[in-house]
Amino acid sequence: MIRTMIGLATAFAVLAGPTGPAAAAGPTELTLAYEAKSVRLTCAPAGGLHPKAVEACATLRGAGGDPANLKGGDSLCILLYQPVTASVKGTWRGKTVKWRQTFGNGCELTRATGVLFDF
Repeated sequence: MIRTMIGLATAFAVLAGPTGPAAAAGPTELTLAYEAKSVRLTCAPAGGLHPKAVEACATLRGAGGDPANLKGGDSLCILLYQPVTASVKGTWRGKTVKWRQTFGNGCELTRATGVLFDF
């Protein structure tokens, strides 16, 4: 019972994100876009119009707020060239973020960024 409660508390802390000075460094409000789609994402607390805001914030938190630091997955994508350009603009904990990258197709975008552009 105690082990379960500790596990739940740890899981909640991971989902809630950091607290203290690091969390208070500034607001997080980003606009994510690809093709003709865009969505607003806020973190701490996770929100905006992103359908997977909690997971998207966790993905960015793991990359230090910089999409260039994302570790891509290992799924296979077909070699069909249909370029997709993705971008992130806004602030991450008060720091300006401006990132843009073109991928060979939508599968490569998803493989590289996980749920970040899953909207």
